[in-house]
Amino acid sequence: MVDWEGPLSEAYDRALTYLGALPERRVGPRATAAELHQALGGPLPTGPTDPREVVEHLAKGVDDGLLPSGSARFFGFVFGGATPASLAADWLTTVWDQNAGLYAASPAAAVVEDVTARWLAELFGLPGSTSVGFVTGAQMANFTALAAARHEVLRRAGWDVERDGLIGAPPIRVLAGAERHDTIDRALRFLGLGTNCIVPIAVDEQGRMRTDALAEALDLDPGRTAGGTGIARPTIVCAQAGNVNTGAFDPIAEICDRAHAHDAWVHVDGAFGLWAAVSPGLGQLVDGIDRADSWATDAHKWLNVPYDSGIVLCAHPEPHRAAMSIRAAYLIQDENGQRDSLDYNPEFSRRARGIPVYAAIRALGRDGIAEIVDRCHAMANRFADQLRGAGVEVLNDVVLNQVLVRFRDDDAVTRRVVTEVQNEGTCWMSGTTWQGKAAMRISVSNWTTGPEDIDRSAEAVLRCLQQI
Repeated sequence: MVDWEGPLSEAYDRALTYLGALPERRVGPRATAAELHQALGGPLPTGPTDPREVVEHLAKGVDDGLLPSGSARFFGFVFGGATPASLAADWLTTVWDQNAGLYAASPAAAVVEDVTARWLAELFGLPGSTSVGFVTGAQMANFTALAAARHEVLRRAGWDVERDGLIGAPPIRVLAGAERHDTIDRALRFLGLGTNCIVPIAVDEQGRMRTDALAEALDLDPGRTAGGTGIARPTIVCAQAGNVNTGAFDPIAEICDRAHAHDAWVHVDGAFGLWAAVSPGLGQLVDGIDRADSWATDAHKWLNVPYDSGIVLCAHPEPHRAAMSIRAAYLIQDENGQRDSLDYNPEFSRRARGIPVYAAIRALGRDGIAEIVDRCHAMANRFADQLRGAGVEVLNDVVLNQVLVRFRDDDAVTRRVVTEVQNEGTCWMSGTTWQGKAAMRISVSNWTTGPEDIDRSAEAVLRCLQQI
């Protein structure tokens, strides 16, 4: 008889203990790397160990090294937490252990992800025919979307990149804001296009792409075409819904108008900002989003689904499938219209990560998701107001959930405050550099964050500043 109850009950008890203590837990790790190695290391085991003992040893060993990113006072990196329904569904996803690559391998996972894909397109106000892939995060979502874009802009130029590769292909130019997220550059490296294909587009003081600069770049050297074919040079425009530092949104509607007039593909990196579309009060930030060609976002940010959970969406299913799909004699691929997820993701075998997304959406509904977005926006403004009222410089317009602050107009002081706050443990936020200056970056993304968490955290920040 296999003992499932022992290790699973141990894990369950420890999970409830951890979650129950999270509201008052120190927001930061409590152990050094050396202490963690001491607790977890040792020689390679030569014989078996009781599974319950393994779980107990692991839980005790890692506890002091955990960064409690699910805390209501964790404001680093735009991390979300985990809602009860999504966490429970994630556990079941592990128990069911489905390989979600093919419908034949898991009809249930395929249907859940098909339903969830339709819900996501509706939530974001995207075309009903939008294709969706469930990936690890915005990095792979950007990669997948740009692979579809690469396929389509080269197809229009008469080139089959999946068959013929890039050697000899018409050069692609990628127009992206100077304040784009680095995952765009990394995706272009992965795709063999290289970062030299990027034409940086000037941005305004908040990091928004300037459409006059975009228009100039699109019109630059208009006589240059793809290999002398008379067809416009293959072009991809990357817009941003939510600057990683300021939260600012590119003017997506105008970008789409200008780019499509030049037969360019528009991709929107909306890792956290795309969720503004769900809020009636903030939806104007993503005006025109439905006119783009592809989108990337994360569920492990504002939907507060456990890691890892990214989403790629494409208005054109054919290039999406052309870039991702594969055929092999031994595979059982559905011929009746059912969803084989490997047609939409770079992974072959993969976890059924759409299941926790399904649970989160069903548990919260549109109104519940909008409430999280709106509350986080309000709490970001509350944080900014409290620090500004104490004389701290707020560097950005708080349009969504991001707050950038700087202390005493001094790089060294600002970096020290970030370190002191992290060490103090009331809350946790990271540092950044914005327009050449050091800043503290506060990201309000957790579904449990409320006014008391903001007040307590602002007091801690000011207390650390006073001690410097």
